Amino acid sequence: MNAATTLAASVQAKKGRLYAVIQVRENGKTKPVWRALGLPEGSNKSKVNKAYREVVQAFEQSYAEQIAQNKKPASDIPIYDYMCAYFKKIEKNIQKSTAESYRGMINGRIRRYFTARRELTVGSITAKDIEDFYDWMFTSGVVANTVIHYHAIFGKAFKDAVRKDYLEVNPMLKVDRPKKNSFRPNFYTKDEVQQLLEVSQDDPLHLCILITAYYGLRRSEVLGLKWSSIDFERKSMTINHKVTEQRVNGKYVPVVSDVMKNKTSCRTLPLIPAVEAELLRQKEKQQLYRKLFKKSYSTEYLDFVCTDQEGKLIRPNFVTEHFDWLLTKYGLKHIRFHDLRHSCASLMVMNGVSMKQVQEWLGHSTFSTTADIYAHLDYKSKQGSAGVIANLLGESKLPK
Repeated sequence: MNAATTLAASVQAKKGRLYAVIQVRENGKTKPVWRALGLPEGSNKSKVNKAYREVVQAFEQSYAEQIAQNKKPASDIPIYDYMCAYFKKIEKNIQKSTAESYRGMINGRIRRYFTARRELTVGSITAKDIEDFYDWMFTSGVVANTVIHYHAIFGKAFKDAVRKDYLEVNPMLKVDRPKKNSFRPNFYTKDEVQQLLEVSQDDPLHLCILITAYYGLRRSEVLGLKWSSIDFERKSMTINHKVTEQRVNGKYVPVVSDVMKNKTSCRTLPLIPAVEAELLRQKEKQQLYRKLFKKSYSTEYLDFVCTDQEGKLIRPNFVTEHFDWLLTKYGLKHIRFHDLRHSCASLMVMNGVSMKQVQEWLGHSTFSTTADIYAHLDYKSKQGSAGVIANLLGESKLPK
């Protein structure tokens, strides 16, 4: 069977039902391939568009699988098809969160751009072609940090193509990595954090907010916190699990993992009294809810700290959406939930905690990561440096 090339697609009605009609070129001839959308004629436009995209995408991925089975010379593989085949190969060997990110990139911008340029194949693509793709993204308003993610996946994919002798030279070697956007975090002051903690007292997200404000945990880390990782006798708390979200059969479900973002993400921190008191209250609430809901109470997540009244894990997306709603409700300055992490770090730096200590508290993989984000806030160390040089050169001390 010769592999086909998809050229275009459209929605058409037939006997009261809707179909995606995909034009396919095979052996020099063009023919239509009909795929049912599973919807009647006159259906809601957004539902039609969604079903259309899914059907066309499924058809194109099926074609990519044919490619992966060597039904077409490797050098003639269109870029989108090759990226689909490459992803299928590595999917099981990477973290689920990484896989979700790759899937989104490949089925999103990579598909939209390269399916309209199927003449660009593994064997013919050049550095200029890839740079044109980057320019297309920049023109659409994408920031450099996003383009860097595409640069990374292309680099890995074409490196694998060279290793398999699909290519002699990796075109990515001639493509400059976009420069990162300068990043200045948004954060709350001490008073703003305290106000947030006060107004959220009776909110289901209060515990997550409290722990994140004190410890600067990532969203996935606070949701992954387990009772078995908290030692109330030794007054310590270990961060060694995370909860992310994955789309399964059209629904987002929580995914628990002990594979953290990096090695330094696994860390043991002192148990702060205010947090300890709230944790003990949470334990009492969970015991009460379990008695009230009886058999309907979920027993799957008994070891997790951040659960709802039915014992189910709090979903990452709920945290993001509800946090935004909470700030709106009380008229507070809008920040992201992740900015509570920045708020914690910023307050520590501005009050004399060393950058190295902040790195260890946050679980950053390198000192440079911490310094790049928070160095501009470290005014106390600059005052100390100013005092030293002033004394050395015989000048009076700077006013406090």
